[in-house]
Amino acid sequence: MLLSSLLEALPPELQLNGCESNAAIRKLEVRGISYDSRRVEAGDLFFALRGGSSDGHDFLAAAFERGAVAAIVESVPADLDPADRPVVAVRDSRRALAPISAQFFGHPAAELTLIGITGTNGKTSTTYLVESILERAGLSSGVIGTLDIRYAGEKQAAVNTTPESYEIQRSLRAMRDHGVACAVMEVSSHGLALDRVWGCKFAIAALTNVSQDHLDFHESMDAYRDAKVRLFDTYLRASGSAVVNIDDPSADAFLRAAGRSGAKLVRVSRKGTSESSADVRLEQAHVALNGTDARIALPSGVLDLRIPLVGDFNLENTLVACGIAVALEIDPGIIAEGIENCPQVPGRVERVQTTRESEPVVVVDYAHTPDAVEKLLSTLRPLAKERLIAVFGCGGDRDRGKRPRMAEAVARWSDRVVATSDNPRSEDPLQILKDVEPGLATLQRVEADALDATDASYAMIADRRRAIEIAIGIARPGDMVVIAGKGHEDYQIIGPDRLHFDDREEARNALLARGSA
Repeated sequence: MLLSSLLEALPPELQLNGCESNAAIRKLEVRGISYDSRRVEAGDLFFALRGGSSDGHDFLAAAFERGAVAAIVESVPADLDPADRPVVAVRDSRRALAPISAQFFGHPAAELTLIGITGTNGKTSTTYLVESILERAGLSSGVIGTLDIRYAGEKQAAVNTTPESYEIQRSLRAMRDHGVACAVMEVSSHGLALDRVWGCKFAIAALTNVSQDHLDFHESMDAYRDAKVRLFDTYLRASGSAVVNIDDPSADAFLRAAGRSGAKLVRVSRKGTSESSADVRLEQAHVALNGTDARIALPSGVLDLRIPLVGDFNLENTLVACGIAVALEIDPGIIAEGIENCPQVPGRVERVQTTRESEPVVVVDYAHTPDAVEKLLSTLRPLAKERLIAVFGCGGDRDRGKRPRMAEAVARWSDRVVATSDNPRSEDPLQILKDVEPGLATLQRVEADALDATDASYAMIADRRRAIEIAIGIARPGDMVVIAGKGHEDYQIIGPDRLHFDDREEARNALLARGSA
């Protein structure tokens, strides 16, 4: 594709004065797009993106040496010769990547029914539920989310909940080429704030909930909420539908935004009263460790179903999934079949077991915000026959304000607590634990060897492997051990290193070691 054709996609607000002066290079043929200089191939258009730890402008020479035909930049280096290394300057190269990628791949979003799900918690589980419903309805689907990008038997690892715009457009084109009709996407606040979903118009936008997270990036809860609202007022089709959990305190902002888009509203609620304004509402539910029996009222009538996903909070996710299905006009019987056949979501209330008898219940979950931890433990506490032992940590280089609040939620529902490392990144793990500790003030701090014998106590163990071993080692049959924070992640980031570490593997090893002992 000619560079001139790609540049036509740039909105005026991204163009810099002088951008049009690069007419001499506009006839260059672009064969691909890259924003990683290490992956540039001959004929690529390279985007110099500014990141938190590196700046793509520092790697322009490397990109051209690998065969880039041109580059999109925000500033032109003084030592760069435009005759040999042509560049186009824009106001924001990361945002420019989105419209140009959409143009390069032929605007695939317009050929798909896009379903976008935003919210602090529950996005991943909701995508699994929706995917299962679509499969039962005979609608081919693909998913872009926290765990992976998957479609038509293909699966690729995900780096971010909402990938960079180039990956989104490439994936949507691949889905369409494989005959996919519906694409379900987790749409994060980062993805919205950074315009990664530019070029996507969603047929359905859905909200699970909003609670504290990512304030290191957004700086305030209002800014965080407003970023998510953009899915409803900027990226929702005028003829689309908005599915909103009206129990959430921020619901009105999303309803107003959907109203501005002219979208059809589908309200969902856990409040099971006929006076509720909800179109989809929960009438009753019984939560157990092996699943949940629920009765849900739809516009077409009452639906009795079995939800295989464990946890009271999965009722909220199920209601949102039902709301999406209602917006798609899927038959209630198909909705029930899809939900009842939903597979285990990796790292979401995932039970770890061995073949040994008389071992404690061990659960791994991704909960890493105060609200998610509160919902997780308040659900599991009544399901624990004896003690609930919690292992948790907080990520480094992220919102420090949520650390003591997470600890408060853990202390409120646990009999024993082991505070440990999550992904410390560039921070000192011991300093992170110091930030966490005020939230554990209602418990007594003890050394690890006194944890079992001391009621309402906690221990601080920075080594996550050791923390899991201690928690499972002291657990008795009838106890429940909940390992929160990392869920499906199979790595731990310590300093600059990304090391293999999987809570599920560590828990299984600890169970086996406990049995041997």
